[in-house]
Amino acid sequence: MAAPGAALRPLSRAVLTASPALRVAPCRLHQSLLNRQSPSLSSASRSPLTSHTQTRHSSYHSPEPSSNTPNARKKVTMHTLRNLYKKGEPIAMITAHDFPSARAADESGMDMVLVGDSLGMVAMGLENTTEVIIEEMLLHCRSVARGAKHAFLVGDLPMGSYEISPAQAVASSLRFIKEGHVHGVKIEGGEELAPTIKRITQAGIPVVGHIGLTPQRQNALGGFRVQGKTSASAIQLLRDALALQDAGVFMLVFEAMPPEVAALITSKLTVPSIGIGAGNGCSGQVLVQVDMLGNFQPGRFIPKFVKKYADVWGEATRGIIQYREEVKSRAFPSPEYTYPISKEELAKFEKTVDEMYRK
Repeated sequence: MAAPGAALRPLSRAVLTASPALRVAPCRLHQSLLNRQSPSLSSASRSPLTSHTQTRHSSYHSPEPSSNTPNARKKVTMHTLRNLYKKGEPIAMITAHDFPSARAADESGMDMVLVGDSLGMVAMGLENTTEVIIEEMLLHCRSVARGAKHAFLVGDLPMGSYEISPAQAVASSLRFIKEGHVHGVKIEGGEELAPTIKRITQAGIPVVGHIGLTPQRQNALGGFRVQGKTSASAIQLLRDALALQDAGVFMLVFEAMPPEVAALITSKLTVPSIGIGAGNGCSGQVLVQVDMLGNFQPGRFIPKFVKKYADVWGEATRGIIQYREEVKSRAFPSPEYTYPISKEELAKFEKTVDEMYRK
């Protein structure tokens, strides 16, 4: 499902030069311009310019994912997700908040990538998700969309962007699709949000619901507390799930609830459930990428449901410490990390400098 307006956006030079399938385009463009300006120029005289446009001497660029390579996987669409659900194959979702994390998730084969408002804490250093505003979410959504070219992208509607009225929610959702370049939105809340979700889906926007522990409502919930631990609260979760399904969500996120409750509710639905701290009986799982990769400082609180699959923080600090030490000792940069100059040209340069400073 391509982002609306993608075909109308002009390709940047970085995109043209980065994608292997498109590298020839700048060359043809330069040749076309040269032919218009000076038709007498031969192919031989144009070749140095052509090769020069393909040479980079800087790391300051963002290469596009190689989506046109022979073994590239197909784009994940709503149809793909429905098929996974029908086959009983778990749906793998992970969060991302910038180009590198999106690229890593996409190339690791994730079915879905969520630009969660958890980025407020893990990427922006905020106390909680309630402080995130829509403009910040849109910025991160655009960055993720540039990196994830195969996964189905969903963006979190932040607190304050949908509660006032269904019309506000539709307007915010449209911005996520048009400006954020995601394929769907996620919204937190139970059956009280059914009319709002219905309006969004009527606008042609896929919606993921989110029930259980809803971080945006932590103040009303009395903090980050597990939901559905009593029969009454579990019944309410079932009512919430059924109401949101009837309103048109194509998927539901279940956060922080007993696995037995999540599994039973899942069995009563006709849309997939994605668990986060809700056990293995859901139709799929989602984790915050920063958490599961261990990219956080020691001592930070991590929810019980997070499994640490790597130690990015430890590896990153190890590398940075080594870099600092090599800078201090002048071991870096060694010759292999520098650009050469011929002895003749260096001698000319030194002679010229000497003459300049003798005057």
